[in-house]
Amino acid sequence: MLTQKSSPAGAAPSAGPATGTDSHAAEAPAAAPAAARDLESLICYFEGGFVPMRDAKVSIMTHAFMYGTATFEGIRAYWNADQGKLYGLKIREHVERIRQSCRILLMENVPAVDELTGLILETARRNQFREDIYIRPSFYKSTKAIGVRLHHLENQLYIITIPFGNYVDTESGIRVMTSSWRRNADEALPARGKIVGGYVNMAFQKSEAELNGYDEAVVLAADGHVNEASAANLFVVRDGVALTPPVSDDILEGVTRLAMIELLRNEKIPVEIRSIDRSELYVADEMFLCGTGVQISPVTEIDHRPVGSGAVGPISSLVRERYFDAVRGRLPQYAHWLTEIPTG
Repeated sequence: MLTQKSSPAGAAPSAGPATGTDSHAAEAPAAAPAAARDLESLICYFEGGFVPMRDAKVSIMTHAFMYGTATFEGIRAYWNADQGKLYGLKIREHVERIRQSCRILLMENVPAVDELTGLILETARRNQFREDIYIRPSFYKSTKAIGVRLHHLENQLYIITIPFGNYVDTESGIRVMTSSWRRNADEALPARGKIVGGYVNMAFQKSEAELNGYDEAVVLAADGHVNEASAANLFVVRDGVALTPPVSDDILEGVTRLAMIELLRNEKIPVEIRSIDRSELYVADEMFLCGTGVQISPVTEIDHRPVGSGAVGPISSLVRERYFDAVRGRLPQYAHWLTEIPTG
């Protein structure tokens, strides 16, 4: 779940015709705030059509509501005021991942990549955003039924798009603690699938950290190796080499994580994908989190110990700067990350 620290507002939504398909079949400058808007009036895609969010309702008997049998993606889109363009970040990669999660959850009749991508773009277009936004497509078990299972249940799709600012501090650095709650193992609840019910595990970790005065949690896998943050992948820098855990250590196969690997290598910074011990975090030169929610967030303290000098390090600063320039369409080298979203 994303709880933003700032929520820039924007223009009123466009009310286009209701069309659709049956889904059952560095520096991060915020967009300039505009007039406040009613989120309930934003147009979403819901069970085959485009409707105001206030009209998108499900029964309390819905299987996904009762058992967490749903999957979702979080996608950011960034507004470039100079260009007057809104750029969706790695939309196709997110669509491909949600379709994989649907396979894990025994969901059928999921739209193809191009069709689902088109629905996402159209949902955002109808709201005529001129600011940073968050896009959340979700497939959920829509059958009204009591009984824990995945099979013989129908599924539906919704897509929401809302204004969205920073989730955690991306500039001055954040403080983290190692959570006492371990990450769920693949043989118990696959972390490579963004399964809604699995986020209760992360909620325990996040609340433990925040209630203890920290910004975020670092989570360990069942075998004690470093896994990720409560809802973000992580990188550690030691002796000029960026380290990140492998997908076999029960991490989410992060879209932003792969973007960071590409960016680091383009900057001639070696990347090593391997298991990381907890104590390596205490002797690291730098550390940063990455993900749709946290974006790029340098870590300056872990478990009462400064990371490196206790200030944001040079590699973290470089990665953050390049990332925010890339996602706002300022670096042609990363144009393949972006999909322009019509704003009118």
